[in-house]
Amino acid sequence: MKGKKIIVGVSGGIAAYKAAELVRLLVKADARTFVTMTSNGARFVTPLTFEALSGNRVIRDMWDNEGTSIDHISWGQESDLIIIAPATANFIAKMAHGIGDDFLSTMVLAATAGILVCPSMNSQMFKNPAVQDNLRVLKARGITVMEPGEGQLACHTEGPGRLPEPGDIMEQAFILISPQDLSGLKILVTAGPTVEPIDPVRYITNRSSGKMGYALARAARRRGASVTLVSGPTNLKPPYGVEFCGVKTAEDMKQAVFKNRPKCNIIIKAAAVSDYRPRDSAAHKIKKDEDSLSLELVKNPDILAELGSARKESDCLLVGFAAETKDLMANAKKKLRGKNLDMIVANDVSREDSGFETDTNIVKIIYSDGQVEDLALMTKDAVADLVLDRINAMWEGSLEHRSGN
Repeated sequence: MKGKKIIVGVSGGIAAYKAAELVRLLVKADARTFVTMTSNGARFVTPLTFEALSGNRVIRDMWDNEGTSIDHISWGQESDLIIIAPATANFIAKMAHGIGDDFLSTMVLAATAGILVCPSMNSQMFKNPAVQDNLRVLKARGITVMEPGEGQLACHTEGPGRLPEPGDIMEQAFILISPQDLSGLKILVTAGPTVEPIDPVRYITNRSSGKMGYALARAARRRGASVTLVSGPTNLKPPYGVEFCGVKTAEDMKQAVFKNRPKCNIIIKAAAVSDYRPRDSAAHKIKKDEDSLSLELVKNPDILAELGSARKESDCLLVGFAAETKDLMANAKKKLRGKNLDMIVANDVSREDSGFETDTNIVKIIYSDGQVEDLALMTKDAVADLVLDRINAMWEGSLEHRSGN
């Protein structure tokens, strides 16, 4: 998103206040953000609010003296994306029927940039055949229309019509401006820890936050892949647009992975699966009666090893992660060979700036041919994109090999 020019068009609906959060998120992502409003939009939120958030002037009048007579042309033709949020029934009708009677509607008519429409209105308005016809017209013209959220509306009714959450609008915007180099690929990502019950209120687990796996799933979806995320319990919201499968135990994760494996081109095992589980899980809470308590642990299934052993049944690429506190390279290479992987991403989780619960990572990528790539400290989002770059290159190479080129 850095350096991209994004126009946010705010039309006259109560959800205009949510557009302020969208602008804040765009600015935080280093997008060059500009706002234009209809006169009715300015009745709900003042232009000054958006000027303060974006750092740029807001245009709401076609004849704004501070602008030029061709701003309605240049804004829509020199930007990377136009987001209409909220898009009211009235403004959607203007777009569908080519009406340009103010700055925003005229800018949209002249625009060459991609357009993302985020409807927001009363449920009965949204369901009205006229509105649905107008939305179909926009989609047929190549305009991206998000589905509205459902729930309680400002008019105290329940149903579809809520403006999509600003975070989800951001993710759809990322998809529209990102290279779709993973389009057509089906990618399975595992993330987070697993939990193994001791009794109904206690369990054993590990410190995995799931951040790296979620970053991989989010980045793959942005780049056009069809993504399934199998995740143990985390505090993270599932990324927008991915098929999410929540699990708890290692056995649950194994079942979910192998259920989805046949349809996948690439499997990325970023989850920190518990190696052991209690042999027996008590049916009721264990009471604190004794001075000590002994647990007998047994091995959990090694999902990655089983995937590696089943390589002959599938052409999918298999990528693993190795979280180590010592002997990083030796342990990672052993895992790479022993589990028949195409690539492994190794990181030292004993560092304060890398590994579990942090927003940054410093990793080494080790390939099946013995090559090693050292990466600098970077955010987990940046690591995710770089790892996907390498995976994509491997996938394209494997296609060339299979085709004999």
